[in-house]
Amino acid sequence: MPINIPETERERIVIVGAGFGGFMLARKLLKSNYQVVLIDRNNYHQFQPLFYQVAMAGLEASSIAFPLRKAFQRAEHIHLRVAEFENVNTESKHIQTNLGIVNYDHLVIATGAVTNFFGNEQMEKYAYSLKSIGESLQLRNAIFEDLERALVTRDYDERQGYIDVVIVGGGPTGVELAGALAEMKKYILPKDYPELDPKEVDIYLIQSGDRLLPGMSEKAGKKAFEFLEDLDVKVELGTRVTTFDGEFIQTKDGQSIRANKVVWAAGIVCDKISGVSETCLSKGNRLCVNEHLEVTNMKDVYAIGDAAAIINDEYPRGHPQVAQPAIQQAKYLAKQFKKGKQKGFKYKDLGSMATVGRNKAVADLNKRSLSGFFAWIMWLFVHLAALVGTKNKVFVVVNWVWNYFTYDQSLRLIIKPERKKGDRI
Repeated sequence: MPINIPETERERIVIVGAGFGGFMLARKLLKSNYQVVLIDRNNYHQFQPLFYQVAMAGLEASSIAFPLRKAFQRAEHIHLRVAEFENVNTESKHIQTNLGIVNYDHLVIATGAVTNFFGNEQMEKYAYSLKSIGESLQLRNAIFEDLERALVTRDYDERQGYIDVVIVGGGPTGVELAGALAEMKKYILPKDYPELDPKEVDIYLIQSGDRLLPGMSEKAGKKAFEFLEDLDVKVELGTRVTTFDGEFIQTKDGQSIRANKVVWAAGIVCDKISGVSETCLSKGNRLCVNEHLEVTNMKDVYAIGDAAAIINDEYPRGHPQVAQPAIQQAKYLAKQFKKGKQKGFKYKDLGSMATVGRNKAVADLNKRSLSGFFAWIMWLFVHLAALVGTKNKVFVVVNWVWNYFTYDQSLRLIIKPERKKGDRI
């Protein structure tokens, strides 16, 4: 049954996903002659690069989320629906959601990507990932709950399970999370948990490749390695994780590490979309699109962001699955909808960066690699500028400044839903 959406004479563009690409496209179509329907499972846009700071109690979740309805309050021809996207039918030109059918004239798939566990069922069952605000809060709760348990645990090995953390994956997420954990160990634990010995806390960063930050320059990867070693993070390169049972993580070379918390940051993959032919998919289930972002063999269907792959000599695997390609593709597609066929999309690489902690960051800009304090300041300004909402920007700045001068935050709260009577404990 169709979802209740006003029928008008305007052509309808349905956008699935309110991430960087989908959200930007809807904003760029505010003053267009189309009716726009934006569908997402959440009623907010979330700023993914700062998930790790929510997990480390550096920022409140509300500081990096922006309500979709607030963003489009005065947009008469933009309609928001909170629903789960299930499949697409190109013959009848509609998509199926958990709430019903939505008809379209043009469909834009901007569903992003999810954590790729590479078929490791145990890891998927027991490990944490950081692909949503909800997962970030889940990890934050686990960290502080385990620290509380560690206080009352006399057995050394059992206590290590509570206080040690293993991060799998040496990309930006893994590096930034490891750096934040190391700073928590250095500055927070001695004040909040004086009965625990910080020297007992081990933070492992395990990378299967031979260097960190494989998507950035070799110089940036080496500098990140040095920064993490200075922070006493145990970085293990060329090590492949095999299994994790919730208590012990095993590696291919026979190493066994006791840790109740393993964070999986080793890769992403797109969910397969029912109704899309296998011939339309590239590696990682990304949709093959042409230079106009049209999905192969699917009329009036487009894809942007992580879900899209323009395969060419310069990008044989498609553009990087980060924010900038999604934003640039959204702007290009909006212009194409409003002004007709444009010259093929051309990605402008603005560089890459990752922060490793206070005054420590690496950045690749215009074939130059920067590191240290200046790169860290650049990282702060770039991420602040990309945040949606003036209030969010102010809150984030206040938190960052307070944390910088006090070496502390007051966000270390364990917040969980209250149990109702009769619930299992």
